[in-house]
Amino acid sequence: MKARWIRVVLVLAALACAAGAAASLLSSKAVTIDERVPSEALAAQVHALVILPPGYRTSGLRYPVVYFLHGLPASAEAYREAGWVETALERAGPAILVEPQGARPGDTDPEYLNWGSGRGWETFVSEELVRYVDRHFRTIRSRRARAIVGLSAGGYGATILGLHHLGSFSAIESWSGYFHPTNPSGTAPLPRGPRANAHTLVAQLRADERTRPTFFAFYVGRGDARFRAENEQFSRELTAAGVRHVFELYAGGHSTALWERQAPHWLGLALAHLDAPTR
Repeated sequence: MKARWIRVVLVLAALACAAGAAASLLSSKAVTIDERVPSEALAAQVHALVILPPGYRTSGLRYPVVYFLHGLPASAEAYREAGWVETALERAGPAILVEPQGARPGDTDPEYLNWGSGRGWETFVSEELVRYVDRHFRTIRSRRARAIVGLSAGGYGATILGLHHLGSFSAIESWSGYFHPTNPSGTAPLPRGPRANAHTLVAQLRADERTRPTFFAFYVGRGDARFRAENEQFSRELTAAGVRHVFELYAGGHSTALWERQAPHWLGLALAHLDAPTR
């Protein structure tokens, strides 16, 4: 009888060790959650991927947040198609990554702007989504711990939303983006008024810099025929206005290959300008 109890104890101990090892392994990996976020601005529930950093479950820490905007025009599923961004962020440092849905059937190129009732994409991303993430996850609830980043049309979205909401984001990055709203092919401007044109907001950014810093950075490929010239022009405008920024030209065109290659470095730049995880 005694031997049987010893065997039972040993089995239970082994099971406990295995469970502990499994839990440890789980906590050491990033966790991806597909959230459905209620939105009055879009009159619907809208998806957003939330990627929690390795160790989130057990660390007890609060984390900075990187909001990443995908390119347009796009399908309703495009927010799920940038797994390489998640991999790059793991290399760059611990942070929560949020990748919101930026399009849906019948509304494939909203440019992250507000268009009227039920089409308030800017309000959803920069206000409703930020509140939702802060309520449901362990974030550092401060502009100093939020970055907004995007590629192509998402780069335009990150720029214009960041400049419109400087009280919410302290780091703004555009990867192969542009600075005024365009049609789906990126060949003609959309008439959305001066507030939708980042060129008209340079003076506002300069004035805001006097009281609080914003890290503003963007890059484009040398072979990007559609957007290189405007990126260079915008950099000149910022320099003339005395606005600190980072601008880089890289070999390559308007391609995922360029974005994947630069992602760890540029996400690292953003995180270097955000508050570190804290209790």
